[in-house]
Amino acid sequence: MPSINNSIATQKFDQLQIEKLLKNDNFEILSISLEKGSVFPDHTSPTHAYLLVLEGKIEFHILGEKHMLEKLQLFDFPENTTHSVLAEEDSKFLIIR
Repeated sequence: MPSINNSIATQKFDQLQIEKLLKNDNFEILSISLEKGSVFPDHTSPTHAYLLVLEGKIEFHILGEKHMLEKLQLFDFPENTTHSVLAEEDSKFLIIR
């Protein structure tokens, strides 16, 4: 049955907030809210992943490089590769993997 989920719109900017929006046998979607100045510390993804910035501006650190990502930019990165995120502004983004 069709449904509406307002989780992204209501997700607060309070340091790091992570919510699993959807998970099935093929993929999962995570909604992440990161308050300005907050860090999503070093971690890895078990699968190839895509990051879609919905709001704000973030620094994505991976393989010794820094990538500045802004609203509506899509970034992909490989599995099992350590990365971190710093919020330059209050930011919301999706991880699709």
